[in-house]
Amino acid sequence: MIEAGLTPSLVVPDQVPIPSSTPIKLGLLASGSGSNVEVIAKAIQAGQLNAQIQVVIYNNPTAKVAERAERLGLAKVLLNHREFASREALDQAIVKTLATHQADWVIMAGWMRIVTQELIDAFPRRILNIHPSLLPSFPGANAVEQALQSGVKITGCTVHYVELAVDSGPIIIQAAVPVLPDDTPATLHQRIQVQEHRIFPLAIALAAQRLS
Repeated sequence: MIEAGLTPSLVVPDQVPIPSSTPIKLGLLASGSGSNVEVIAKAIQAGQLNAQIQVVIYNNPTAKVAERAERLGLAKVLLNHREFASREALDQAIVKTLATHQADWVIMAGWMRIVTQELIDAFPRRILNIHPSLLPSFPGANAVEQALQSGVKITGCTVHYVELAVDSGPIIIQAAVPVLPDDTPATLHQRIQVQEHRIFPLAIALAAQRLS
């Protein structure tokens, strides 16, 4: 049990990632600021993750991730979801863009769109998502607010494989974060995000190792 104020815990599978000789090719999907995009890029630069970011796809024209990708020297493509007739049409465009940039893995780094079978079929067991709760608790939107409203003493974040049902895929790794008595959605989300940045590169390495 974690009591308020103690160091967040990390739940890691019993295997430690073994570095691959061939970098895994990532396509990153983001809708917001892109902080996880930068964390993954820096993990690659530091030699902590043997990967290459092939492209960053974003769906919101005003998303700050575009500026972040530009600063990091990453290829970026805007696929504005408002310009597509259906979710399936958007995912078809995503698949085409990922293929053009030769991405083998799809990393949803703050992607705020529900995916369809079009994307799942194109990248079976190669789509990862990060969610700000300890799944299966508080799936879907507003997970941080849900945690506060429920009165739980512990929440956290989860990296999992993506399946058709929202936030339902097998869990790869989790980190627990205590909920403090004076937490607001903003303060709790900030502390959860620290742990997201800690576990996401490790989860990518673990998932790639399992398919190697």
